[in-house]
Amino acid sequence: MARSAAVQLRSAWQFCQRVPGGRWLFSRLFGWLVPYTGTVGLRVDELRPGYARLSMKDRRAVRNHLRSIHAIALANLAEATSGLAMNIALPAHGRAIVTRVTMEYRKKARGRLVATCEAGVPDCSVDREVMVVSEVRDAQDEVVAVATVTWRVGPQGAAA
Repeated sequence: MARSAAVQLRSAWQFCQRVPGGRWLFSRLFGWLVPYTGTVGLRVDELRPGYARLSMKDRRAVRNHLRSIHAIALANLAEATSGLAMNIALPAHGRAIVTRVTMEYRKKARGRLVATCEAGVPDCSVDREVMVVSEVRDAQDEVVAVATVTWRVGPQGAAA
């Protein structure tokens, strides 16, 4: 049986924490494993079962015509944060997939952004939906966007 995504993520994070530049290395690995998400240049700052904190630099590649960070780059940051929080919390026999993302944009996003998500540890004994919230804050610690992400969780091999 192949190792679950949760087990692989936990192993990679634990390994990277023991080496110099480990957070950078894990962030690049995550961007490689999830190629589209890798395009926004996320940094994984903190990760533990049910919790993730990621950051993103303000750079031209993620900006829009209004001189602020593009709405979809914000959504990508928020969803990726929820995904790491959820997936690293899964038991070895669990799996999760996003079924819905709703975004609330509160103000223009500029500068370095930090997203956090507390997902808890889901019960994966049967298929169920789990909703988690990911907040994106700017350097002034003001909330610029909030994502509500619905995850379908359950045992590996169950229909999603």
